[in-house]
Amino acid sequence: MRRYLVVANQTLGEDQLVELIAKRAKAEPCEFFIIVPATPAVEFVNVAAIPVMGGLPAVPDSPEHARELAQERLESALAQLQAVGAKVEGRVGDPDPVRAVETVLKGRQFDEIIVSTLPSRLSRWLRQDLVCRLNRKCGLPVTHVAAAQLSGS
Repeated sequence: MRRYLVVANQTLGEDQLVELIAKRAKAEPCEFFIIVPATPAVEFVNVAAIPVMGGLPAVPDSPEHARELAQERLESALAQLQAVGAKVEGRVGDPDPVRAVETVLKGRQFDEIIVSTLPSRLSRWLRQDLVCRLNRKCGLPVTHVAAAQLSGS
């Protein structure tokens, strides 16, 4: 049985990622584990859409708020992916995606990592060369999937 580690936050639940997971789930027996880095909300691409108070975006930036948002995304994605036939579980991780992946890898074995990002013009993870960094650090194949556009943008 193949095991995939999926790393996503803002793009969790986007069509491109869901379609990739559904396709792999139908092709062969496999399991997916999703790690959602608890990215602070002030780093989200759609901060500009948040109401402004006193000239600054009204974005709670506490670690607790970041974990709550990540947990909400995770719960929604788990239900969505189970509905398309994927065997999936997951958890919220460190805000740094590399550390989040390293923590998961300490207790589990995977055949491949799937990294889901925003489109290249918007993706902080791509600017940080996350795909190559994970490939070098983890020694696993890394598949990159980019969202066509962020829902609601």
